Amino acid sequence: MTEPADTPAERASFGYRDVPASEKAGMVARVFESVAPRYDLMNDLMSGGVHRLWKNALIDVLNPRAGERFLDVAGGTGDIAFRIVQKVGDAADVTVCDINPAMLEVGRDRAVDRGLLRGLTWTAGDAEALPFPDRSFDAYTIAFGLRNVTDIDKALGEAHRVLRPGGRFYCLEFSKVTSAPVGRVYDAYSERALPFFGRIIARDAESYRYLHESIRRFPPQRELAARMRAVGFERVAWRNMTLGVVALHSGWRI
Repeated sequence: MTEPADTPAERASFGYRDVPASEKAGMVARVFESVAPRYDLMNDLMSGGVHRLWKNALIDVLNPRAGERFLDVAGGTGDIAFRIVQKVGDAADVTVCDINPAMLEVGRDRAVDRGLLRGLTWTAGDAEALPFPDRSFDAYTIAFGLRNVTDIDKALGEAHRVLRPGGRFYCLEFSKVTSAPVGRVYDAYSERALPFFGRIIARDAESYRYLHESIRRFPPQRELAARMRAVGFERVAWRNMTLGVVALHSGWRI
């Protein structure tokens, strides 16, 4: 007798491949353990530094204020958390949650180098099972991390759970380019450039090939918005940046 094949619910995308869902987290962890030491340099090279403008736009929309508690998920290197702390000052209260210890180590080191020793808490945790009580935070951010989780809907549900009523959710992620000609050029560039830079700078072409493929398989803007509404978010919207290369999705827990 042959063993039954995995059902769709037991599979997850890993780049262009479908793998057993139980294995994806470990596979993604190995990718980020490999790229962590040069992750920020690679982001600058791959985006021409534009990723910094996208992240600044997220902070502008977030408009962080003293007295609010912030959760930044999959933000181990600290890019979003540092911006919040710099905006709020000594009264900042930001928890960085990342599943990957290597990324958290990079973030802690960067915080020390920048003299950011207050207002930051570093926590190892899974976006699909956050280690925080219900209604703990005023705002949740996730930048370029949602596409790497095994179950997007579960991660969205967890985001909704840990937000207080009136809490805001912001997801910055690569998305669907709105111009077909630009989209073709962008896809061709990223398909070749990410593995090339990965091989030359990070000595790891395969991990960056996965990052390109994960971008291509991530839900487009309208689909992600529908999935946010399905877990309970209201006033859901998105803003395309750089012709939809990246989209900033937002929603509220009412």
